Amino acid sequence: MQIEAGMKYQISQGIKGNFNSADSLTVTTNNGVTVQFTLEDGKGYGSMPLDHLNYLLKRSNLSLITSNKRVLLSSETEEKIG
Repeated sequence: MQIEAGMKYQISQGIKGNFNSADSLTVTTNNGVTVQFTLEDGKGYGSMPLDHLNYLLKRSNLSLITSNKRVLLSSETEEKIG
C-alpha cells in the first residue's frame, strides 16, 4: 500500500501507550525511508522507519481510516437542496 501525507490511521488499544494514548495518527511526510506523523488532539508528533509502519499495519496495530469525499460532498449537497 502506498503511504502518503494526509493518510490517517487508527491506533489499536494494545499500542496506544506507545503513542501518548492517542486514538489516531496522521502522516505528515514520507520520504521513502522515514515517515513523520502527528497524533490526534495535539498529543504529540514523531517519526518512524517506513518498514516499521508497514509492520504495524501488517500486525493490525494500525488501521487506515478512510473517508469517502464523494459521500461527504453528496450529503452536503443534499442538505443545501433540502
